[in-house]
Amino acid sequence: MTKTGGGPRPRGAWWREGAVTATAFVLCLLGGVVQVDDTLTAPPAAAYVIAVVSCAVLPLRRRAPLAALAATTASGVLVAPLGLLPSPLIVAPALITAYSYALSARTERRAAGAVLLTSVVLLVASTPLFGGVSWQDASRMGSVAAFPLMAGVLGHSVRNRRAYLAAVEERARRAEESRDGEARRRVAEERVRIARELHDLVAHQITLANAQATVAAHLFDIRPEQTRKSLRELVETTGHALDELRSTVGLLRQSGDTAGPAEPAPGLSRLPALLASFRSAGLEVSVEQEGTARPLAPGVDLTAYRIVQEALTNVTKHAATDSARVHLAWNRDRVTVTVADDGEGATGRPGAATVPGRLPGYGLIGMRERATAAGGQLSAGRRPEGGFLVSAELPLPPARPGGAP
Repeated sequence: MTKTGGGPRPRGAWWREGAVTATAFVLCLLGGVVQVDDTLTAPPAAAYVIAVVSCAVLPLRRRAPLAALAATTASGVLVAPLGLLPSPLIVAPALITAYSYALSARTERRAAGAVLLTSVVLLVASTPLFGGVSWQDASRMGSVAAFPLMAGVLGHSVRNRRAYLAAVEERARRAEESRDGEARRRVAEERVRIARELHDLVAHQITLANAQATVAAHLFDIRPEQTRKSLRELVETTGHALDELRSTVGLLRQSGDTAGPAEPAPGLSRLPALLASFRSAGLEVSVEQEGTARPLAPGVDLTAYRIVQEALTNVTKHAATDSARVHLAWNRDRVTVTVADDGEGATGRPGAATVPGRLPGYGLIGMRERATAAGGQLSAGRRPEGGFLVSAELPLPPARPGGAP
């Protein structure tokens, strides 16, 4: 809807209003030049009256379009009684206000009704009251009635055009906002994914290195051979940590940078090597399987591996125990991965207890996010009999007849 309120106008609006008003005044006077007998004379005083009265309300047509339309229509009604010849020129102010009202009316029905009423009033006012109607009179009457309708149709089309352009601009603005929001959402998701990958890759190796260094410091005086073995394992663990960190950072390079060859994503097939690394740090891990193992989708396989890795890392960091259990249960459509510990080993591995005042990490959050992204779910909490339990249910691909995946 076009705004009709009285706010500050642009500098050029006053010039346009003056030009429109002057043009309408000149047209009114030209309409008064033609007489009933088709002769041309100087504009009579009645023409000046009609021109002044009808053009004086034109500057108000934006603030009060309906009142301006009524005033110019009333001026057009006085044309015939004052002895002037009705024509589209002398009722030009009514045409201008009909266009303005069609452009700014609240509803199309109001605009159509007001413009149609103006045409009918001008038609009736231009009809001779006495005598016959010649074809010249009929043509003048038709033109006087038709021109307001044409002005209203033009105003209606301009209004629809403006509404269409406004809708297109609004759609473009919303599409731009939607693209910006989608880009921000993808950036946030990518940041979370990178943080989760770095946490899973580096925290595991750093935790093992810390445990191995603690064991070496504890056995330095009483068992030198075991200390040297722990230090060698510490060197290997830190070397693996650097390799994995270098590989992960290489994935974040730009497309034009040279990156090293990417290794395949880890899965449950690398579970023995993972458990061996924890055993070298002093954590004994037992593995139990229930059901027939089946191949997993790459994303689910990586998720299962990372959940086991993070759960055992948490046992190494926070649980005062030297043993943990991994249980894999293969069902028809799901595999359940469970990692549990008793958590009651008061004389467990040195340095295994949680450091007082250390802020909680994001391990459980990352595991839960991974399980949810893979289409599964994860639960974690303390066991009634003591210790901690992490259990994740992940989807399996549907089995084909004959047992083949």
